Amino acid sequence: MRIVAGEFKGRRLLSPPDKQVRPTSDKVKEALFSILGEKVQGAICCDLFAGTGSLGLEAVSRGSEKCFFCDNAGESIKLIKENVKACRAEDRSEIIHSDYRKALSKMEVQADIFFLDPPYKKDLWEKSMEMIAELGLLAPGGVIAAEHQRDKELPDEIACFKKTKERRYGTVVLSLFV
Repeated sequence: MRIVAGEFKGRRLLSPPDKQVRPTSDKVKEALFSILGEKVQGAICCDLFAGTGSLGLEAVSRGSEKCFFCDNAGESIKLIKENVKACRAEDRSEIIHSDYRKALSKMEVQADIFFLDPPYKKDLWEKSMEMIAELGLLAPGGVIAAEHQRDKELPDEIACFKKTKERRYGTVVLSLFV
């Protein structure tokens, strides 16, 4: 697993030793950031189920102003801290060790981009988006990028968000909401 482009291009990131965390593949990451394009520049991002921090660090590498890395698992928080340190991105990172509900409640700013890649079996996409809407955490013009498995169909509308794009990459689907 590595950073695909930008300031940290080619930097290798630590991965979990087991299959508990499912990092986004480089192919899917490249596709996602190609879709996001210039929206990443200067953005405030939130990598809500961060795992290794790969998506948030890719955003920072490509010019995001700041990323909130949120995860409930102690092992994931350890990986995120080590990966942030390896990229020397501490000044542009805030790491929140908490479940998604508490993490969202702690956010004091709106995010331009949310990365949602929760554990597939927990089915947290809709609950997360409903809470983001309820707390008004998506900035005007912002986007939510949800990664999910091919057999999980996300509705065209969740809370006040509408699906604008859906792209399939093997067993993974990226759904973008505005």
